[in-house]
Amino acid sequence: MKNTRRYALGLDFGTLSVRAVLIDTENGRTAASAVSEYPHGVIDRVLPTDAAGASERALPGPDWALEHPQDWLDCMAEAVRKAVCTAGIRSGQIVGIGVDFTCSTVLPTDRDGNALCLTDKWSGNPHAWPKLWKHHAGAAYADRLTEKAKTRGELWLPYYGSRISSEWAIPKIWQTAAEAPEAADAADCFMEAGDWVVRKLCGTKGLNATAAGYKYLRGGMAPAPDHDFYAAVDPVLADIMEEKIPDVLPAFSCAGKLTGEAAEWLGLAAGTPVAAAGIDAHAAVPAAGLNRAGQMVITMGTSSCHMLISDKKAAVPGTFGTAVDGFIPEFYGYEAGQSAVGDSFAWVTENLVPDRYVQKAAARGITIHQLLTEKAEQLRPGESGLVALDWLNGNRSILNDANLSGLVVGLTLHTLPEELYRAEIEATAYGTRMINDNFAASGVPVEEIRVTGGISRKNRMAMQIYADVLHQPIHILDAASGSALGAAMYGAAAAGSAGGGHDSLTDASEVMKAPVQETVEPDAGNEAIYDELYGIYRELHEYFGRQSDIMKKLRGRSV
Repeated sequence: MKNTRRYALGLDFGTLSVRAVLIDTENGRTAASAVSEYPHGVIDRVLPTDAAGASERALPGPDWALEHPQDWLDCMAEAVRKAVCTAGIRSGQIVGIGVDFTCSTVLPTDRDGNALCLTDKWSGNPHAWPKLWKHHAGAAYADRLTEKAKTRGELWLPYYGSRISSEWAIPKIWQTAAEAPEAADAADCFMEAGDWVVRKLCGTKGLNATAAGYKYLRGGMAPAPDHDFYAAVDPVLADIMEEKIPDVLPAFSCAGKLTGEAAEWLGLAAGTPVAAAGIDAHAAVPAAGLNRAGQMVITMGTSSCHMLISDKKAAVPGTFGTAVDGFIPEFYGYEAGQSAVGDSFAWVTENLVPDRYVQKAAARGITIHQLLTEKAEQLRPGESGLVALDWLNGNRSILNDANLSGLVVGLTLHTLPEELYRAEIEATAYGTRMINDNFAASGVPVEEIRVTGGISRKNRMAMQIYADVLHQPIHILDAASGSALGAAMYGAAAAGSAGGGHDSLTDASEVMKAPVQETVEPDAGNEAIYDELYGIYRELHEYFGRQSDIMKKLRGRSV
């Protein structure tokens, strides 16, 4: 029988790969999913060799994190073609396309929308390349922006946790203007990577509303930074913000139609509606079906993002931004997060595991993660005597300080890899509890937690630890990628009901949302010891995060 069902295509651009999913617009079922990994990964040491074979160029210093925009395009095409082939559907059955992207990843482009770094003239200049969300080399610029906002009493600052992050767009843009003015001058505009992909798909140049609200300080909670503020910081930055940032596209809207060129390249039908882009983690909110104040969804991957919806307006210290209708319509959206979660666990497996563990895992045909998890599950809470700080990539919330670093207390000559592995998992759970306690103290408590992302589905031990530490059930969503599902919902909303989709993101979420796969309840027997360990974590957090500058001295960044 001929398949006549309608599907939305969700494109989820993460730190290391892009995922394409085809979602049935009537029931939210996944018809196919395909992932393509970026060949260049994260560029953090040297720029790639150019087409002419010029030698690799070292990046200017530590804390750089760039990406190759051609990877995004090539991998998108590969993932889309794989997904369509796997689903066995016709391109005409795809009614809309949605894009989410890890954010803020920002790149300078020329008048025709080409990435500067892909041109011969600029390929050797690191500032012409996209600065990834975890590019922290602009931390000093973020600090200077914060200080200027504080001295001027800017009303918007408290709604951004009272501190601007180097992960956001403006410090990255200012770093380019200050350190490579020739590149900034050559740029026609600075674009979010997700918006750049949308431009490649449908030709529309714009700044998506979610990035505008959270990464460009335009959340609507207070008057946004104006020309006078940026001029007080740096007149050059003021000109860039006025002249080289695209206009904001309406939230959750249709940005345009797939061009013939893009359709041929992806194997899709020209004229397919393309939604305005969104932030990857934020797309998980409609996917999780959040519709009640106090609900939070946590996306767990290389880092974690915590998205809380509320009907109350509050200035929450240490948040990563707050916006009106930020994640979904009719709610205030509060974002917090942790800069290294899966990356922390991978740090242990890649650097701290002896050969005998590697050989044992290989002999059994399992991964190091699986082996360490098996061993760590045999440990009782507190048995190893270790407490770690989850700051291997700085602290996102609630200190919002990229200059902080990791710490493990309690090491002895008898400490084993699985104990370190479990300690890093526990540290991320303690960090989440700090975030949730901070929300509660500010009048916007977290009443329900849903989780999505690879870790939530692959490591049940981690989910049990989170439930025990947080004293709350953890609801695991039945979705390989909540963000990709949410992106598909953007596409369905762009299509509209007349086009086989839905008339709004709210309507799409109601029909297409991911069900809860499993609920992990707290183990009452573990809560008391985790309360004690969390108290130790808080002591370490306050001392190294607020009272001491030891970590910054060691990083050569005493401020």
